[in-house]
Amino acid sequence: MNFSIQPTLQNEQIILYPLQESDFEELYSVASDPKVWEQHPNKDRWKREVFQNFFTGAMESKGAFKIVDKSTGKIIGCTRYYDYNESENGILIGYTFYGTDSWGKGINPQVKKLMLDYIFQFVPKVHFHVGATNLRSQIAVSRLGAEKTGEEDVTYFGEVPKLNFIYEITKEHWNNLTAKN
Repeated sequence: MNFSIQPTLQNEQIILYPLQESDFEELYSVASDPKVWEQHPNKDRWKREVFQNFFTGAMESKGAFKIVDKSTGKIIGCTRYYDYNESENGILIGYTFYGTDSWGKGINPQVKKLMLDYIFQFVPKVHFHVGATNLRSQIAVSRLGAEKTGEEDVTYFGEVPKLNFIYEITKEHWNNLTAKN
């Protein structure tokens, strides 16, 4: 891999900064709301000890970001690139969550646009793992133009396997979609 999976990315409203150990408390204050995790595969991530495991996995991925609202300077969520596959020249985007104050404000499409625009400079395809019961995220990923390509049990860092749907979007498809907008 001859590119960074943890650059700083930004637009007019948000900044994605590489996640640091010192971000734990502020990020946990966003993640400690059980409503955030209602549709996620692990519904207990609002608990401190469960979230600590999630955070450790984020740090070990070396591709995680804190998402910061430019107008307030506050962390509003987290996402990451992970599991770069050199032989297939593809990568995954996921482990994304936002505080409920950010829901319905168009934040996720902005975050994913920043991430896709950046990573498609280096890879021709991106995959997303989405929990089989996470309808909200399935809709969000489909709206980006990703298509469901399969189902598999995914073992999240330090957790038991859970059924996920696999979505894919190619660079060509993304470029065609964004050229229309």
